[in-house]
Amino acid sequence: MPAVHLADGDLNYQLDGKAGLPVLVLSNSLGTDLHMWDAQIEAFTQHFQVLRYDTRGHGKSLVSEGIYSIEQNGRDVLALLDALSLEQVFFCGLSMGGLIGQWLAINAPQRLKRVVLCNTAAKIGNEDVWNPRIEMVLRDGPAAMVSLRNASIARWFTPEFAAAEVAKVEAVVGMLAATSPQGYAANCAAVRDADFREQIAGITLPLLMVCGTEDAVTTPADGRFIVERLKGAELVEFHAAHLSNVEAGALFSQAVINFLTH
Repeated sequence: MPAVHLADGDLNYQLDGKAGLPVLVLSNSLGTDLHMWDAQIEAFTQHFQVLRYDTRGHGKSLVSEGIYSIEQNGRDVLALLDALSLEQVFFCGLSMGGLIGQWLAINAPQRLKRVVLCNTAAKIGNEDVWNPRIEMVLRDGPAAMVSLRNASIARWFTPEFAAAEVAKVEAVVGMLAATSPQGYAANCAAVRDADFREQIAGITLPLLMVCGTEDAVTTPADGRFIVERLKGAELVEFHAAHLSNVEAGALFSQAVINFLTH
């Protein structure tokens, strides 16, 4: 796959669709890679050239030393856009990708046309959630990733979807098991430290918030917190847990397309 050469390593990306169409950037969740969006590509490429990438510490992208920040991840996106000579794009990010979307919308709004934030919050969890997980992953390495993989099924999907769509679930949680422990822990710290609750009202871009009614990680109330602070922001909810793009599938894709093209 192609990669953009950053100062400290390579950022892996994939570009699908017809050249000349508007570009839509997709940003993955913590513990997944660019393939978490596979179910959307057929529908999205009817309207957009789709740019997916593996966030630093994930997939085939660089795993750099130290803890990361959402600002650092956001600047990686800007470096990707610059390398591909993309002045302005649509952006859709889920969970950690939604935090990156918030950072971009606050700090680099001129690079975005419209923003879709999915299953995310202005602040996700707290130190009591993240610090024990970081400690476990750094201590136990690959074994911890397997343990997290098993626990993630209940967080990421509703019980009925997990039972009915085993292959889809296994494909996604397999990404978590394959994620670099160092990269995962570093991004856990990035999510832990991100807090946009005071800045979110400064976003002026058209914004769609996508929530899962059964999402216990980033709840519909977290989504409403963002929407209520932004004039004209839209909200859509699906019967889904944390990975609504996988669970809601075609309904998710159509809602994003409707928002980005109207």
